[in-house]
Amino acid sequence: MNFGFRGGRGGPMHGGAMRGGWGGGPGPRPSGGPPTARPPPFDLTLCEPMFPKAHESDETAVTQALLKRNQDLSPTPQEQASILNLITKVKAALEKMIVAPELFTAAVVEEAREVGSYKKGTMLTKSNVADLVVILRTLPTVEAVSALGNKIVEEIKTAEPKEVLGCVPRDYGCEIAGTQAVIRLLIATLPQNLKLLEPDLHLNEAIMVRHLAALRHARWFEENASHSSVKVLVRLLKDVRKRFAGFKVLSVWGVELLAHYAVMNTPSRQALALNQAFRRVFQLLSAGLFLPNSPGLVDPCDPSARIQQGLTMEEMDLLCSTSQTLLRVLSHGGYKQVLGLEGSATVATEMSFWDGIVVTPLEKAYDAKEMEPLIVGEDGNTEMMEIQQPATAAVEATA
Repeated sequence: MNFGFRGGRGGPMHGGAMRGGWGGGPGPRPSGGPPTARPPPFDLTLCEPMFPKAHESDETAVTQALLKRNQDLSPTPQEQASILNLITKVKAALEKMIVAPELFTAAVVEEAREVGSYKKGTMLTKSNVADLVVILRTLPTVEAVSALGNKIVEEIKTAEPKEVLGCVPRDYGCEIAGTQAVIRLLIATLPQNLKLLEPDLHLNEAIMVRHLAALRHARWFEENASHSSVKVLVRLLKDVRKRFAGFKVLSVWGVELLAHYAVMNTPSRQALALNQAFRRVFQLLSAGLFLPNSPGLVDPCDPSARIQQGLTMEEMDLLCSTSQTLLRVLSHGGYKQVLGLEGSATVATEMSFWDGIVVTPLEKAYDAKEMEPLIVGEDGNTEMMEIQQPATAAVEATA
């Protein structure tokens, strides 16, 4: 039998099928063999010349709503000023330790770089947090990291005695907390030191690997995703991710790559309009961009990985079905509900009505017990094959 996916409305399917935009499966394959990669799912933007529109709809109201929501989600000038003020002081203290290492002997600081949403210009309002990856030349013990945070607080208070600051230890390093902003110190060490780490003595290796990846993500984003439409779309999608459970499974790095693809990957290589890119995200996810066997999106900082590899089968199905439901809501004029300007997140989980059209949330298509595929062996007998779950993603960008 075929172990694959077939198109349709995305409801419950039989025969090991899942929702998505492909037809048929790859046919029998040896037990335990790798899944067969499929062609990319249907993308209307890339195929638009073959599907001319019957008429051009007026998208002015949608564009205005997108811009308004972006303005509502953007940090205020006061928030940006408070973060800039604190991060400047923290970086100055770290630079002082780099230039004069004798001032801090518990560890040797190699460098400190900004990463995350503040660095990329995609921060949300009321989230006054900026991230700094601090690379130590020495092995990062828990005590040394705590001492580093306290030393930074001490340096800042020496220069400004009235400054109210505190250092809070975290599993990723520590955070320097002020009254109006927080700076997270994401501790890492030199790559050659990773093999020397001891679990009971040093910070977690996997966490530090993510911090090193965050540096690559920040550099790639700065070089490739500086277009304002990409940054606006990232901010809008991060809000969608917060409000709809089906989107919570996406990492922030996945959101950033998805936004960049939706805006910049066009036949003309010209940036897509914001309203079209926003709709395109839901079209791509609905068509199965992040379903198993899909080429998905290659991680530009790790070409051997694809973004959906960090998702379980259930999470892939939930993301696809939620996108299909929200795309139907968008198609019938419910953009304000999807953006969060009106209504609530129940639009993705409860029946809604749009000018006489009923949009019913889709039921899950994947069930671990029901989807255990049967394959045909060389002797013609059927045998059970265990579904290979996607490998856990090695890295994830910080929010």
